[in-house]
Amino acid sequence: MSTGTTPPLPAPIAPEALACLRELERKVLWLAAWTIHNANHVRPNNDGLKVGGHQASSASMATIMTALYFASLRPQDRVAVKPHASPVFHAIQYLLGNQTREKLEAFRGFKGAQSYPSRTKDVDDVDFSTGSVGLGVAQTLFASLVQDYVRAHGWGQQLPEGRMVALVGDAEMDEGNIFEALLEGWKHGLRNTWWIVDYNRQSLDAVIREGLWERLEGMFRNFGWDVVILKHGELMKAAFREPGGEALRDWIDRCPNQLYSALTFQGGAAWRKRLLDDLGDQGPVTRLIESRSDEELARLMGNLGGHDLPSLLAAFEEAGRHDRPVCFIAYTVKGFGLPLAGHKDNHSGLLTPAQMDAFRTAQGIRPGQEWTPFEGLALPEATLRGFLERVPFNARGRRRYTAPAVPVPDTLAVPAQKALSTQAGFGLILNEIGREKSELAQRIVTTAPDVTVSTNLGAWVNRRGLFAKQVVADLFKSERIPSTYSWEFSPKGQHIELGIAESNLFTLLSALGLSHAVFGERLLPVGTLYDPFIYRGADALNYACYQDARFLLVATPSGITLAPEGGAHQSIGTPLVGMAQDGLAYFEPAFVDELAVVMRWAFDYMQRDGEGAPDERNWLRDETGGSVYLRLSSRTLEQPSRTMTDELRRDVIDGAYWMRRPGPNAQVVVAYTGAIAPEAIEAVGLLGEDRRDVGLLAVTSADRLQAGWSAAQRARERGLVHAMSHIER
Repeated sequence: MSTGTTPPLPAPIAPEALACLRELERKVLWLAAWTIHNANHVRPNNDGLKVGGHQASSASMATIMTALYFASLRPQDRVAVKPHASPVFHAIQYLLGNQTREKLEAFRGFKGAQSYPSRTKDVDDVDFSTGSVGLGVAQTLFASLVQDYVRAHGWGQQLPEGRMVALVGDAEMDEGNIFEALLEGWKHGLRNTWWIVDYNRQSLDAVIREGLWERLEGMFRNFGWDVVILKHGELMKAAFREPGGEALRDWIDRCPNQLYSALTFQGGAAWRKRLLDDLGDQGPVTRLIESRSDEELARLMGNLGGHDLPSLLAAFEEAGRHDRPVCFIAYTVKGFGLPLAGHKDNHSGLLTPAQMDAFRTAQGIRPGQEWTPFEGLALPEATLRGFLERVPFNARGRRRYTAPAVPVPDTLAVPAQKALSTQAGFGLILNEIGREKSELAQRIVTTAPDVTVSTNLGAWVNRRGLFAKQVVADLFKSERIPSTYSWEFSPKGQHIELGIAESNLFTLLSALGLSHAVFGERLLPVGTLYDPFIYRGADALNYACYQDARFLLVATPSGITLAPEGGAHQSIGTPLVGMAQDGLAYFEPAFVDELAVVMRWAFDYMQRDGEGAPDERNWLRDETGGSVYLRLSSRTLEQPSRTMTDELRRDVIDGAYWMRRPGPNAQVVVAYTGAIAPEAIEAVGLLGEDRRDVGLLAVTSADRLQAGWSAAQRARERGLVHAMSHIER
C-alpha cells in the first residue's frame, strides 16, 4: 500500500526529552487501564453491573496523546478527545496536576471523572465535550471557523491563534455529521485544524473493511486537506533498511486487517510462523526474521506509526509549520500494550484480575502504589517532575477564559404594525438592533442552513452583511439587476451562511456559543431554521446544550394551525424538545410585544454565569443562564393595544400571564400558547355567555411555567406553606 507523502523529518527530539516521554507513555497506559480496572474490580459494586471503560480503545491512543499533551500542544490549542480515550485524558491530566485521585477512583461513578470527556462535569479542563461520536470532531472544525470570525472582526488579538485538534476513532468516521462538516469547512476556507484518526482497524463489533485508509485519504485531499499517513514506526523503518527489509515491508503493506489483528493477539511465535510460511526461504528476509526473538519480533510488528513517539513528534512538528488543515491517519493496535491487544472482541473487554496483576508486575508497580504518579518508572521522580513542569500545553494552567457581558438595553423597540406575525416581528426587531452602532449589534452573529430569507433574517443580512474571509461582491448588485437582498461577503459580515444541514447549524451554534470561554471574546449567536427540522439535528442540539454553549435558536413556522407552507413545514411536537432539553429555555409568544420582551431577556440570559440560590421568582437556572429557543409563527395576528408594564414583562418571562384573570367563582379557565390566541379569546367570549368568571391564561413558555410551579411545590414540601408560583397569586 502507499504510505502517502512523508514529510521531511525535523531535527530529532533531544534524547533526554524522548526518554521522559517514553516513561510517561508507560505511566499513562497504566493509569488508564488501572482506572478502569479499579471501577470494575476493586471498588464496591452494590448492584453487580459492569461499569466498563474501554481499556482497549484507550490503549490505542496512549502514545498519540502522550506526544500531543506532553510535547506538541500549546496552551492556545484545543482538543476534542475521542470518547473512548477518556481514561487516557484523565490520566494525563492527573500527571499534570489537573485531576485528582478521588475523581479517578470514582471514574464513571457519581461525581467521578466522566466516562467521556465533559466540559461541564469534569474538573480537568476539557476543551470540547465528546460522547455521541462524531460531534466532537465536527466541533473542532466549526471552532476553527469561529476563531477566524473573531479575529477577522479585530477581536482576540491579544491571544495567539490556536489549533483545533480532534482525536478520531476510525469507526467514528462512519458518522454522517463529519462529512457534512467537511463540506462546510471547504466552503469557508478552513485553517488551523488537525484530525488525528486512530486507525486501529477495529470497530465495536468487528474489524473494519480493507482499504478504508484510501477512501479517507482521497476524501480529505478532495476537500483541500493535507494527509499524513503514519504507518511504520522507527523500528520498522530500521528493519526495512536491512537486507530483506523490502520484502517484509511489502508483506506488512499487503496484510489484511483481520490477519494483522489476529497475529498481534497471538504474539511473536505466531508472527514468526506466518511470516516464514508466506515469505518462504528467501535468504535475507528469513535471516531478518530469525535474528529476532519472539518478543523482539512482536515488538517490531507492533511498531506502527501511531505507537512510535519519534514518528508522531516529527509529523506534528512538520504540520505545525503551516495553517492548512491536516488529517493524520495513524496506524495503531487496539489494546496496544495490554494482553487483549488485537483481539476482535476487545472493545468491551476487561482485563481479569489475574491479567492486571501480571500487567502490574511487568510495570514494576507495587501493590498499594497503583495511583502513585511515578511508581515503577525508570527515571528519577525529580527528572520527570521537572519535565512535566516545562510541558508547553500546561504552561498557563486552566485555559477557560471569561469575557465581559455585552450591555443589553432595558427594552427593544416593538414594531408599530397593527397586524403582524411573530416570525415577521422577529425580523423587524433584529433589523432595528442592526441599525444601531451598539456593542449588542456588533456582537450578534446570525446563521441559518440555507433558510436565511425564509426565516426573516434578510433585513439583518442586508444591513450587517455576510461573513467570509475574502470580499465577494454581489454580482446582481454590480450588474444593476434589481434584487430585494444584498448578498455581499466580507470579513466584517455578521451572518454565516450554511448549507442545508441542521447538524452543522447546531454544531456551529455550539462553537459560537463557547467563544467567550474558548477565545475570550463574547458572541451572541442567533440561529434560525424551520421548526420541524429541529429533529434532524436534535443530537447536535443536545450536544451544544450539554457543553453549556449559549445561543438564541429561532424556529419557524410553528404551532398547531396549518400554515400556508403546508404540513411538511409545520410543527406540533417540538415544544417537547424545548421542555425536555436541559440548558434550553423554550418560549412560544403569540404577540410581537411579548416577543420583544423575550428577545431582550434572551440576550441577557445567554450571558449569565452566576451561581446563587433561587428566590420566589428567580429559580436557579435564571442565575446560571443558558440558551433560548423561540417557536415563532407565520400566522398574522391583530396586535393588542396595551402598555407593557414591568409586572407584565416579568410574567411573560416567567411563562404566563392572565389576559383575563378568573373571578372568585370561576368555572372554566382557558389556556393557550402561540398562534391560536384569537381562537382562545373567542372561546372565552362564547363561554362567558353561560359561565361565570371565565379566565384566560396566555402561556408564553410552558417550559418556564412548569418550572415555576415545580419550584413552588418544592418550597411547600420544605415547609414554606404559603409558597406559590407567580401565576397562582
